[in-house]
Amino acid sequence: MAYSEEWVTARARDAYAHGRASFDVRPERSALLVIDMQDEFVRPGWSPYWVPAATRMAPRLRGLVEACRIASVPVIWTIFDDTHLGLDRPHALRHLPHADTDWRRPGPADVWDEMGRRPDEVVIRKPSYGAFYDTPLDTICRNLGRDTVVVTGTLTNYCCGTTARQAYERGYKVVFGADVTATDDESRQEPELAVLRKGFALVLTAEEIADRLNGRPRSSGPADVS
Repeated sequence: MAYSEEWVTARARDAYAHGRASFDVRPERSALLVIDMQDEFVRPGWSPYWVPAATRMAPRLRGLVEACRIASVPVIWTIFDDTHLGLDRPHALRHLPHADTDWRRPGPADVWDEMGRRPDEVVIRKPSYGAFYDTPLDTICRNLGRDTVVVTGTLTNYCCGTTARQAYERGYKVVFGADVTATDDESRQEPELAVLRKGFALVLTAEEIADRLNGRPRSSGPADVS
């Protein structure tokens, strides 16, 4: 068979828009990763790095967190923080537009109180975008017997997307929350989801994730577990 340019382009476009990974989402094999839902990104007006879309989707994400607790799925929180005097952070960050402000955290970063993190849930302080970079996340997931990670939080196309790619490269099945991730320019949300959908992750809504983790029939309707 000869593959025309039109054929391969149409195939790619369909996968970006509608592709679905074929693996099952099993609660006993899954862990929920809540990426960087911390004050500087979610608390309204508190820092120049505030992500309004993350604040808006926080109630839905809290609903998914509760659904995971009900299903005995571990909830693991991450925080983008100043660690090891900054010596473990990629040095190129200081030269990029993302760091073009003099604002500094007034103290150690923490999960936004409104997210309701429980004391018995792991918090990982990470020095860069991806949650697997120089952190114990891989060890923690493997010690928990989890081979599937559900990625949620902010920013969709930075810390969440990087974490999804790192998990994929480490052999994890990756589920990515379409409406429980958020970025600082909402026009960038769908392009990132499209890339992940085609090549890295099973992209699902919060409602779809909760249904699969709790053994309910799969839903194709709009999502809202809040």
